[in-house]
Amino acid sequence: MTRLAAVTTEGAATHCPYCALQCAQTLRNSDEGAVTAAGRDFPTNKGGMCQKGWTSPTLLRATDRLTTPLLHGEPVSWDTALSFVATRLAALRASHGPESVAVFGGGGLTNEKAYALGKFARTVLATPNIDYNGRFCMASAAAGANRTLGLDRGLPFPLTDLGGAQAVLLLGSNLAETMPPSVQHLAGVRATGGLIVVDPRRSATADLTADDGGLHVQPVPGTDLALLLGLAHIVLAEGFADVAYLDERTTGLDDIRRSVALWWPERTEQVTGVPVATLRRAAFLLANASPSRGGSGAYILTGRGVEQSTQGTDTVTAAINLALLLGLPGRVGSGYGAITGQGNGQGGREHGQKADQLPGYRSIEDDAARAHVADVWGVDPADLPRTGLPAIELLRSLGTPGGPKALLVHGSNVLVSAPDADRVRERLASLDLLVVCDFLPSETALLADVVLPVTQWAEEEGTMTSLEGRVIRRRRALPPPPGVRSELEILADLAARLGSTVRFDTSPAVVFDELARASAGGRADYSGLSHARLDAEPDLFWPVPAGPTPHPGTPRMFLDRFWTPDGRARLVPVDHRGPSDDLRRDAPLFLITGRVLAHYQSGAQTRRVPELVRSAPTPFVELHPLLADRLGIDEGDLVQLDTERGRGVVRARLTDALRPDTVFMPFHWAGTGSANRLTTDATDPISGMPEFKVCAVDVQRWHGPVEVLEDQSLLFAEEVLA
Repeated sequence: MTRLAAVTTEGAATHCPYCALQCAQTLRNSDEGAVTAAGRDFPTNKGGMCQKGWTSPTLLRATDRLTTPLLHGEPVSWDTALSFVATRLAALRASHGPESVAVFGGGGLTNEKAYALGKFARTVLATPNIDYNGRFCMASAAAGANRTLGLDRGLPFPLTDLGGAQAVLLLGSNLAETMPPSVQHLAGVRATGGLIVVDPRRSATADLTADDGGLHVQPVPGTDLALLLGLAHIVLAEGFADVAYLDERTTGLDDIRRSVALWWPERTEQVTGVPVATLRRAAFLLANASPSRGGSGAYILTGRGVEQSTQGTDTVTAAINLALLLGLPGRVGSGYGAITGQGNGQGGREHGQKADQLPGYRSIEDDAARAHVADVWGVDPADLPRTGLPAIELLRSLGTPGGPKALLVHGSNVLVSAPDADRVRERLASLDLLVVCDFLPSETALLADVVLPVTQWAEEEGTMTSLEGRVIRRRRALPPPPGVRSELEILADLAARLGSTVRFDTSPAVVFDELARASAGGRADYSGLSHARLDAEPDLFWPVPAGPTPHPGTPRMFLDRFWTPDGRARLVPVDHRGPSDDLRRDAPLFLITGRVLAHYQSGAQTRRVPELVRSAPTPFVELHPLLADRLGIDEGDLVQLDTERGRGVVRARLTDALRPDTVFMPFHWAGTGSANRLTTDATDPISGMPEFKVCAVDVQRWHGPVEVLEDQSLLFAEEVLA
């Protein structure tokens, strides 16, 4: 039985390994010798955790934990595995250039590992081709915030500020299932009847609006942008805009007036399906809560449901425009924010995994930024590559003429989490070399030429950055199994084998100190932080610049000015185009995707936890009873779903929580139940984020053999429960 090492009698104070809420938890040894997790008092979770957090120690004793390197599926020594990788990388780079090697990172990596991975790609490999799965998570929110507010920090205020709000507009986020402990911060706004949830599905979060808790707005999938334009029209037409704020703190009002004039309520209803009365009620709730009208505060929050779209950046921009019209951002008790999904989705994009960024949230095209970071790394700025391919373009290019021939994957299960998954499988299979670092044999790892076993959350030191921009400490609670290494050690070893003279430390505290220096002066400035300071002061929000006296951190952004050259926010006109894969005769229904309470991301971790598998053992599709009756489908029947990309076969669940023109599938499974075999890889032209959340689908009762479901998802669930 695994026991904690070097832990105080109080246990190891760390944080949950899953989402960006990063619930505080304490890991202890039980009387039986097993590691247990208990919620720890912290501002975001207030001692609570969801079932994923409570069961997280199960991963520490997973029966299929990776503990030895694998070469073509066979166990080998570390020296053999790393020598093979280094030799192949060197040969490919010599024959085809540095661009022939690509790196794909993950939003669950610590800040230290994300920083080291970006440094490794750009100095040792000298490749521009590095991106990460955060491109699937926060890219549109980041692009929208940067173009309007001048800076992207998920929530530019502490989550606890939501507790005092009179109204909250929540677009495309099912917090009650994805981040259950966060719902307690909505108790106040529910008491006022001011919670407005926009979702085509009556989710657990939408149910919070029942009993006078607020308003559930159920638009046609893919029309959230039109909805926001209609709300902005009402705000301006009814005189709800904060004119003094707009005059003092923004630019572009006249352009916005002209653009939203076309979205009068009746037209908005025709496009979105949302009744005019509902639109007006939502606008009135927000306006009456706004400080300029004597309200106690309002927030507008976006999530993946509206961001994972070919018009995701424009939708976020429209949400921020609406917030600015009401005078919300940069005021205590009001604002706009995006709800980060992955555990370190915020920090992962700040320090070098993104194709166009250097540490400190700097642009890789900025010469001053290149010079600063190159000086920290001890390299010539001219040797740093420029912008690489964003994630979807990178995956499409794998193994193609002129495209990367090798891929290093860290902290991502792209075979399940990327859209158009069958094409992703083809591209991975076409590579000369696929190397995966993971602690469990994910679907992607099972395809790899080389698998390198790495530490997981309770076995490592480091930092994470939560959805609020709070930098927190991850603490080692127990040693990893023999034979397991951290990514920091792997990158340092590979750098040496490839003949690099660039220094790669393996101590997380030392790596963080270097990250802090590299970030100095950037938008995400961590230069005033260290592991020691975070241990002493666990409540610091970036930016925290270094100075003669310790900087207190920045819990609330934009109070004095926005991060634009003139300090004013930009109102940016946008317009609705609709989804890239719209309804047609052979695909007459909308497919929307999302999460369920028991699982996380690709399910590579949660599908190995018996308690979670019992709650959600296999994939499914939800249909409205009226639709099911028309199609001759009963509860539990096998259903065939077809899109232009692929086919899925899953069991039917009937519910009136959906619109009759819409079906819902969760995306946590592989095999025939993989939602991402159906989704489109069409991307937002600004952010590069794929349109996971809506596509056209044909649905029929399955008339083939029942054995079609006897794939890895079902068999694996049975094995876990056994």
